[in-house]
Amino acid sequence: MDEKKAAKLRKLEAESADLMEKIRTEQNDAKKRRMVARQESLQGKIVAIRGNRRISRDTKRSLVAYSFIAPNFIGFAVFTLIPIVFAFILAFMDWDGSNAITFVGLKNFLRLPGDTFFTAAFRNTIIYVVGTVPLTMISSMGLAIVLNQKIKARGFFRTIAFFPYVASLVAITAVWSMIFHPSKGPVNYLLLTVFGVAQENLPKWFSGNLVLVTLILFSVWKYMGYYMVIYLAGLQGISAELYEAGSLDGANTWQKFRYITWPQLRSTTFFVVVMLTINCFKVYDIAVMLAGGGDGKLSTSATVLVYYIYQNAFNYWDLGYSSAIAMVLFVMVLVITLVQFWYEKKLEE
Repeated sequence: MDEKKAAKLRKLEAESADLMEKIRTEQNDAKKRRMVARQESLQGKIVAIRGNRRISRDTKRSLVAYSFIAPNFIGFAVFTLIPIVFAFILAFMDWDGSNAITFVGLKNFLRLPGDTFFTAAFRNTIIYVVGTVPLTMISSMGLAIVLNQKIKARGFFRTIAFFPYVASLVAITAVWSMIFHPSKGPVNYLLLTVFGVAQENLPKWFSGNLVLVTLILFSVWKYMGYYMVIYLAGLQGISAELYEAGSLDGANTWQKFRYITWPQLRSTTFFVVVMLTINCFKVYDIAVMLAGGGDGKLSTSATVLVYYIYQNAFNYWDLGYSSAIAMVLFVMVLVITLVQFWYEKKLEE
Protein backbone atom coordinates (compact mmCIF):
# COMPACT_ATOMS: atom_id res chain seq x y z
CA MET A 1 0.00 0.00 0.00
CA ASP A 2 1.43 3.39 -1.00
CA GLU A 3 1.84 6.29 1.41
CA LYS A 4 -1.18 8.20 0.09
CA LYS A 5 -3.58 5.30 0.65
CA ALA A 6 -2.05 4.60 4.06
CA ALA A 7 -2.59 8.21 5.13
CA LYS A 8 -6.19 8.10 3.90
CA LEU A 9 -6.74 4.82 5.74
CA ARG A 10 -5.40 6.27 9.01
CA LYS A 11 -7.66 9.30 8.62
CA LEU A 12 -10.75 7.12 7.98
CA GLU A 13 -9.93 4.84 10.93
CA ALA A 14 -9.51 7.82 13.25
CA GLU A 15 -12.80 9.30 12.04
CA SER A 16 -14.49 5.91 12.52
CA ALA A 17 -13.16 5.54 16.07
CA ASP A 18 -14.25 9.06 16.96
CA LEU A 19 -17.71 8.39 15.50
CA MET A 20 -18.03 5.18 17.55
CA GLU A 21 -17.42 7.14 20.75
CA LYS A 22 -20.13 9.63 19.79
CA ILE A 23 -22.57 6.79 18.99
CA ARG A 24 -22.08 5.29 22.48
CA THR A 25 -22.87 8.59 24.20
CA GLU A 26 -25.60 9.90 21.88
CA GLN A 27 -29.11 9.84 23.41
CA ASN A 28 -31.14 11.11 20.47
CA ASP A 29 -32.35 8.10 18.42
CA ALA A 30 -32.62 9.99 15.12
CA LYS A 31 -29.06 11.36 15.39
CA LYS A 32 -27.82 7.95 16.47
CA ARG A 33 -29.29 6.30 13.36
CA ARG A 34 -27.61 8.86 11.13
CA MET A 35 -24.29 8.27 12.89
CA VAL A 36 -24.62 4.50 12.46
CA ALA A 37 -25.29 4.96 8.74
CA ARG A 38 -22.22 7.18 8.49
CA GLN A 39 -20.19 4.60 10.40
CA GLU A 40 -21.22 1.85 7.99
CA SER A 41 -20.19 4.04 5.05
CA LEU A 42 -16.77 4.69 6.63
CA GLN A 43 -16.27 0.97 7.27
CA GLY A 44 -17.06 0.24 3.64
CA LYS A 45 -14.42 2.71 2.50
CA ILE A 46 -11.86 1.26 4.95
CA VAL A 47 -12.52 -2.28 3.73
CA ALA A 48 -12.22 -1.10 0.11
CA ILE A 49 -8.81 0.49 0.75
CA ARG A 50 -7.51 -2.48 2.71
CA GLY A 51 -8.66 -4.87 0.00
CA ASN A 52 -7.07 -2.61 -2.64
CA ARG A 53 -10.45 -2.05 -4.30
CA ARG A 54 -11.06 1.21 -6.12
CA ILE A 55 -14.73 1.33 -5.16
CA SER A 56 -16.59 -0.29 -2.29
CA ARG A 57 -19.16 -3.05 -2.58
CA ASP A 58 -22.00 -0.66 -1.67
CA THR A 59 -20.85 1.76 -4.33
CA LYS A 60 -20.85 -1.03 -6.91
CA ARG A 61 -24.39 -1.99 -5.92
CA SER A 62 -25.49 1.62 -6.24
CA LEU A 63 -23.87 1.90 -9.66
CA VAL A 64 -25.66 -1.26 -10.83
CA ALA A 65 -28.98 0.12 -9.59
CA TYR A 66 -28.41 3.48 -11.28
CA SER A 67 -27.39 1.75 -14.51
CA PHE A 68 -30.89 0.24 -14.73
CA ILE A 69 -32.50 3.62 -14.11
CA ALA A 70 -30.18 5.55 -16.42
CA PRO A 71 -31.69 4.69 -19.86
CA ASN A 72 -35.19 5.74 -18.83
CA PHE A 73 -33.95 8.84 -17.02
CA ILE A 74 -31.77 9.91 -19.96
CA GLY A 75 -34.74 9.55 -22.31
CA PHE A 76 -36.94 11.51 -19.91
CA ALA A 77 -34.31 14.23 -19.49
CA VAL A 78 -33.62 14.62 -23.22
CA PHE A 79 -37.19 14.47 -24.53
CA THR A 80 -39.21 15.86 -21.59
CA LEU A 81 -37.27 17.61 -18.81
CA ILE A 82 -34.91 19.70 -20.94
CA PRO A 83 -37.68 20.84 -23.38
CA ILE A 84 -39.89 21.84 -20.43
CA VAL A 85 -37.11 23.90 -18.84
CA PHE A 86 -36.29 25.45 -22.23
CA ALA A 87 -39.97 26.31 -22.77
CA PHE A 88 -40.05 28.11 -19.41
CA ILE A 89 -36.99 30.15 -20.41
CA LEU A 90 -38.29 30.76 -23.94
CA ALA A 91 -41.51 32.29 -22.58
CA PHE A 92 -39.44 35.37 -21.65
CA MET A 93 -37.61 35.47 -25.00
CA ASP A 94 -38.26 36.46 -28.60
CA TRP A 95 -37.14 33.83 -31.11
CA ASP A 96 -38.22 32.73 -34.56
CA GLY A 97 -36.07 29.60 -34.67
CA SER A 98 -33.38 31.03 -36.96
CA ASN A 99 -32.27 34.43 -35.66
CA ALA A 100 -30.64 35.15 -32.31
CA ILE A 101 -32.69 34.78 -29.12
CA THR A 102 -33.43 38.09 -27.41
CA PHE A 103 -34.73 38.67 -23.89
CA VAL A 104 -38.06 40.55 -23.80
CA GLY A 105 -39.13 40.00 -20.19
CA LEU A 106 -42.90 39.90 -19.69
CA LYS A 107 -43.70 41.24 -23.18
CA ASN A 108 -45.08 37.89 -24.38
CA PHE A 109 -47.40 37.61 -21.38
CA LEU A 110 -48.57 41.22 -21.74
CA ARG A 111 -49.68 40.46 -25.31
CA LEU A 112 -52.12 37.79 -24.16
CA PRO A 113 -55.06 39.90 -22.86
CA GLY A 114 -55.25 41.88 -26.12
CA ASP A 115 -55.04 38.81 -28.37
CA THR A 116 -58.56 38.01 -29.62
CA PHE A 117 -57.58 34.52 -30.77
CA PHE A 118 -55.99 33.70 -27.40
CA THR A 119 -59.06 34.83 -25.45
CA ALA A 120 -61.26 32.76 -27.79
CA ALA A 121 -59.04 29.69 -27.36
CA PHE A 122 -58.96 30.23 -23.59
CA ARG A 123 -62.75 30.55 -23.41
CA ASN A 124 -63.34 27.52 -25.66
CA THR A 125 -60.97 25.38 -23.61
CA ILE A 126 -62.70 26.32 -20.34
CA ILE A 127 -66.15 25.59 -21.83
CA TYR A 128 -64.90 22.26 -23.20
CA VAL A 129 -63.44 21.24 -19.81
CA VAL A 130 -66.52 22.34 -17.84
CA GLY A 131 -68.81 20.48 -20.23
CA THR A 132 -66.77 17.31 -20.73
CA VAL A 133 -65.50 16.47 -17.23
CA PRO A 134 -68.83 16.18 -15.34
CA LEU A 135 -70.69 14.56 -18.25
CA THR A 136 -67.97 11.94 -18.76
CA MET A 137 -67.74 11.24 -15.04
CA ILE A 138 -71.52 10.81 -14.67
CA SER A 139 -71.83 8.73 -17.85
CA SER A 140 -68.93 6.43 -17.00
CA MET A 141 -70.12 5.94 -13.41
CA GLY A 142 -73.69 5.22 -14.49
CA LEU A 143 -72.49 2.81 -17.16
CA ALA A 144 -70.24 1.05 -14.65
CA ILE A 145 -73.06 0.67 -12.13
CA VAL A 146 -75.39 -0.81 -14.77
CA LEU A 147 -72.76 -3.17 -16.21
CA ASN A 148 -71.69 -4.26 -12.73
CA GLN A 149 -75.09 -5.92 -12.28
CA LYS A 150 -75.75 -9.53 -13.19
CA ILE A 151 -77.29 -9.04 -16.62
CA LYS A 152 -77.19 -11.13 -19.79
CA ALA A 153 -74.30 -10.51 -22.22
CA ARG A 154 -72.61 -8.27 -19.66
CA GLY A 155 -69.17 -8.90 -21.14
CA PHE A 156 -70.41 -8.03 -24.63
CA PHE A 157 -71.87 -4.70 -23.51
CA ARG A 158 -68.69 -3.87 -21.60
CA THR A 159 -66.68 -4.49 -24.76
CA ILE A 160 -69.02 -2.33 -26.83
CA ALA A 161 -68.77 0.50 -24.29
CA PHE A 162 -64.96 0.31 -24.26
CA PHE A 163 -64.61 0.06 -28.05
CA PRO A 164 -64.73 3.85 -28.85
CA TYR A 165 -61.70 4.42 -26.63
CA VAL A 166 -59.49 1.93 -28.48
CA ALA A 167 -60.88 2.61 -31.94
CA SER A 168 -58.90 4.69 -34.43
CA LEU A 169 -59.56 8.39 -33.91
CA VAL A 170 -59.43 9.03 -37.66
CA ALA A 171 -62.05 6.37 -38.34
CA ILE A 172 -64.54 7.39 -35.66
CA THR A 173 -64.24 11.12 -36.42
CA ALA A 174 -64.94 10.32 -40.08
CA VAL A 175 -68.06 8.41 -39.02
CA TRP A 176 -69.21 11.29 -36.79
CA SER A 177 -68.59 13.76 -39.61
CA MET A 178 -70.88 11.76 -41.86
CA ILE A 179 -73.56 11.25 -39.19
CA PHE A 180 -73.73 14.97 -38.36
CA HIS A 181 -73.16 16.26 -41.90
CA PRO A 182 -75.29 19.42 -42.35
CA SER A 183 -76.99 18.27 -45.56
CA LYS A 184 -76.29 14.53 -45.97
CA GLY A 185 -76.12 13.29 -42.38
CA PRO A 186 -78.88 11.08 -40.91
CA VAL A 187 -79.25 13.34 -37.82
CA ASN A 188 -80.27 16.38 -39.83
CA TYR A 189 -82.33 14.18 -42.17
CA LEU A 190 -84.40 13.02 -39.19
CA LEU A 191 -84.79 16.59 -37.99
CA LEU A 192 -85.99 17.58 -41.46
CA THR A 193 -88.35 14.68 -42.20
CA VAL A 194 -89.57 13.56 -38.78
CA PHE A 195 -89.49 16.72 -36.67
CA GLY A 196 -90.26 19.16 -39.48
CA VAL A 197 -87.28 21.48 -39.02
CA ALA A 198 -86.93 23.79 -42.00
CA GLN A 199 -83.94 23.27 -44.30
CA GLU A 200 -82.48 26.68 -43.52
CA ASN A 201 -82.85 26.07 -39.76
CA LEU A 202 -81.03 22.75 -39.68
CA PRO A 203 -78.10 22.89 -37.21
CA LYS A 204 -74.55 23.12 -38.49
CA TRP A 205 -72.84 20.84 -36.01
CA PHE A 206 -69.24 21.70 -36.94
CA SER A 207 -69.42 25.48 -37.04
CA GLY A 208 -70.65 28.35 -34.92
CA ASN A 209 -71.72 27.83 -31.33
CA LEU A 210 -72.65 24.18 -31.88
CA VAL A 211 -69.10 23.03 -32.63
CA LEU A 212 -68.16 22.95 -28.93
CA VAL A 213 -71.32 20.96 -28.17
CA THR A 214 -70.30 18.43 -30.82
CA LEU A 215 -66.75 18.23 -29.42
CA ILE A 216 -68.08 17.68 -25.89
CA LEU A 217 -70.54 14.96 -26.95
CA PHE A 218 -67.88 13.20 -29.01
CA SER A 219 -65.37 13.30 -26.14
CA VAL A 220 -67.90 11.93 -23.65
CA TRP A 221 -68.80 9.10 -26.03
CA LYS A 222 -65.14 8.27 -26.70
CA TYR A 223 -63.76 8.38 -23.15
CA MET A 224 -66.61 7.15 -20.97
CA GLY A 225 -65.73 3.50 -21.74
CA TYR A 226 -62.20 3.91 -20.38
CA TYR A 227 -63.34 5.54 -17.14
CA MET A 228 -66.14 2.97 -16.91
CA VAL A 229 -63.43 0.30 -16.51
CA ILE A 230 -61.85 2.32 -13.68
CA TYR A 231 -65.21 2.67 -11.94
CA LEU A 232 -65.89 -1.04 -12.42
CA ALA A 233 -62.66 -1.79 -10.55
CA GLY A 234 -63.78 0.53 -7.76
CA LEU A 235 -67.26 -1.03 -7.59
CA GLN A 236 -65.88 -4.54 -7.36
CA GLY A 237 -63.78 -3.46 -4.38
CA ILE A 238 -66.91 -2.56 -2.37
CA SER A 239 -67.91 -5.29 0.08
CA ALA A 240 -71.28 -6.93 -0.63
CA GLU A 241 -71.89 -7.00 3.12
CA LEU A 242 -72.41 -3.23 3.08
CA TYR A 243 -75.28 -3.57 0.61
CA GLU A 244 -76.74 -6.48 2.58
CA ALA A 245 -76.65 -4.37 5.75
CA GLY A 246 -78.31 -1.53 3.87
CA SER A 247 -81.07 -3.84 2.64
CA LEU A 248 -81.69 -5.09 6.18
CA ASP A 249 -82.03 -1.46 7.32
CA GLY A 250 -84.61 -0.83 4.60
CA ALA A 251 -82.47 1.31 2.30
CA ASN A 252 -83.75 1.75 -1.26
CA THR A 253 -81.62 1.92 -4.41
CA TRP A 254 -80.97 5.66 -4.18
CA GLN A 255 -80.06 5.47 -0.50
CA LYS A 256 -77.62 2.61 -1.18
CA PHE A 257 -75.96 4.70 -3.86
CA ARG A 258 -75.86 7.83 -1.71
CA TYR A 259 -74.61 6.28 1.53
CA ILE A 260 -72.61 3.26 0.30
CA THR A 261 -71.59 3.44 -3.37
CA TRP A 262 -70.72 7.14 -3.62
CA PRO A 263 -68.59 7.35 -0.43
CA GLN A 264 -66.76 4.14 -1.35
CA LEU A 265 -66.02 5.50 -4.84
CA ARG A 266 -64.69 8.84 -3.61
CA SER A 267 -61.02 8.01 -4.21
CA THR A 268 -61.85 6.55 -7.63
CA THR A 269 -63.86 9.64 -8.53
CA PHE A 270 -60.97 11.86 -7.41
CA PHE A 271 -58.60 10.01 -9.74
CA VAL A 272 -61.08 10.16 -12.63
CA VAL A 273 -61.72 13.90 -12.20
CA VAL A 274 -58.01 14.76 -12.01
CA MET A 275 -57.11 12.69 -15.07
CA LEU A 276 -60.12 13.93 -17.03
CA THR A 277 -59.34 17.56 -16.24
CA ILE A 278 -55.72 17.25 -17.35
CA ASN A 279 -56.66 15.39 -20.55
CA CYS A 280 -59.39 17.89 -21.43
CA PHE A 281 -57.05 20.86 -21.06
CA LYS A 282 -54.67 19.11 -23.48
CA VAL A 283 -57.33 18.50 -26.15
CA TYR A 284 -55.98 18.93 -29.67
CA ASP A 285 -56.42 15.89 -31.87
CA ILE A 286 -60.20 15.61 -31.41
CA ALA A 287 -60.73 19.29 -32.25
CA VAL A 288 -58.53 19.15 -35.37
CA MET A 289 -59.95 15.86 -36.65
CA LEU A 290 -63.59 16.68 -35.98
CA ALA A 291 -63.81 20.43 -36.64
CA GLY A 292 -60.69 21.10 -38.71
CA GLY A 293 -62.26 20.40 -42.08
CA GLY A 294 -60.09 19.31 -44.99
CA ASP A 295 -57.11 21.54 -44.17
CA GLY A 296 -57.05 20.88 -40.40
CA LYS A 297 -57.51 24.57 -39.55
CA LEU A 298 -59.85 25.49 -36.71
CA SER A 299 -62.18 28.47 -36.74
CA THR A 300 -62.29 30.91 -33.82
CA SER A 301 -65.33 29.11 -32.38
CA ALA A 302 -63.40 25.80 -32.22
CA THR A 303 -59.86 26.96 -31.42
CA VAL A 304 -58.40 25.49 -28.22
CA LEU A 305 -55.23 26.45 -26.36
CA VAL A 306 -53.02 23.57 -27.50
CA TYR A 307 -53.96 24.23 -31.13
CA TYR A 308 -53.14 27.92 -30.72
CA ILE A 309 -49.79 27.01 -29.15
CA TYR A 310 -49.02 24.82 -32.17
CA GLN A 311 -50.19 27.49 -34.60
CA ASN A 312 -47.95 30.19 -33.13
CA ALA A 313 -44.96 27.86 -32.86
CA PHE A 314 -44.99 26.11 -36.25
CA ASN A 315 -47.10 28.33 -38.50
CA TYR A 316 -45.98 31.77 -37.37
CA TRP A 317 -42.66 30.68 -35.78
CA ASP A 318 -43.31 32.96 -32.81
CA LEU A 319 -41.73 30.51 -30.40
CA GLY A 320 -41.48 32.86 -27.42
CA TYR A 321 -45.16 33.77 -27.59
CA SER A 322 -46.25 30.13 -28.01
CA SER A 323 -44.15 29.22 -24.95
CA ALA A 324 -45.89 31.97 -22.96
CA ILE A 325 -49.29 30.48 -23.91
CA ALA A 326 -47.99 27.06 -22.91
CA MET A 327 -46.96 28.45 -19.52
CA VAL A 328 -50.46 29.86 -19.03
CA LEU A 329 -51.91 26.44 -19.79
CA PHE A 330 -49.41 24.81 -17.43
CA VAL A 331 -50.29 27.16 -14.58
CA MET A 332 -54.01 26.61 -15.14
CA VAL A 333 -53.68 22.83 -14.98
CA LEU A 334 -51.32 23.04 -12.00
CA VAL A 335 -53.62 25.33 -9.98
CA ILE A 336 -56.75 23.29 -10.70
CA THR A 337 -54.96 20.03 -9.84
CA LEU A 338 -53.63 21.48 -6.57
CA VAL A 339 -57.12 22.71 -5.66
CA GLN A 340 -58.49 19.23 -6.34
CA PHE A 341 -55.84 17.65 -4.12
CA TRP A 342 -56.51 20.23 -1.39
CA TYR A 343 -60.25 19.57 -1.51
CA GLU A 344 -59.75 15.80 -1.38
CA LYS A 345 -57.42 16.16 1.62
CA LYS A 346 -59.95 18.41 3.33
CA LEU A 347 -62.69 15.78 2.85
CA GLU A 348 -60.46 13.08 4.35
CA GLU A 349 -59.84 15.22 7.42
